Amino acid sequence: MKVQSRLFMFLVLCAAMFAVTFEARAQQSSQPSPTDTAAKPAKASEADLAAIKQTALDYIEGYYEGNAERMERALHPELAKRIVRTDPNSGRSRLDQMSAMTLTQGTRARASSPTPKEKRQNDVTVLDVFENAASVKIVATDWIDYLHVAKFNGRWVIVNVLWELKPQQK
Repeated sequence: MKVQSRLFMFLVLCAAMFAVTFEARAQQSSQPSPTDTAAKPAKASEADLAAIKQTALDYIEGYYEGNAERMERALHPELAKRIVRTDPNSGRSRLDQMSAMTLTQGTRARASSPTPKEKRQNDVTVLDVFENAASVKIVATDWIDYLHVAKFNGRWVIVNVLWELKPQQK
């Protein structure tokens, strides 16, 4: 009798574990997983999208025009603009960086010789927005910029730029 009792308890325990596992899986499949919700960003307002695009335009058009005020307005003071450069002889890469101050001063130095309007390319694409963060791509005349833009004290500013030169046309 003791064996039958133990066998009965074992079967009840197995049935209970099966029921709990089945219920948990049913609940899991009816709810989106954390990765599903993270992959679907919140919809940005039209005002935020316009402000993000204007920030990117202030940056690239400010550069072309030599307008340091527009450039400075677009940048967070602690911005880092970086490019990976690879030595063609050794194949070794290095990371070069510019600061907000370097970009602003370089833009100011261009004021006397702005880029001619017919040579300016400033295609801006807002790639993604989530809460107070955005990713933006700028296709410029000679390079591509990938911007990280953040809403900082109520204003969208560029905090990071990763860029790459376009191949030189022969």
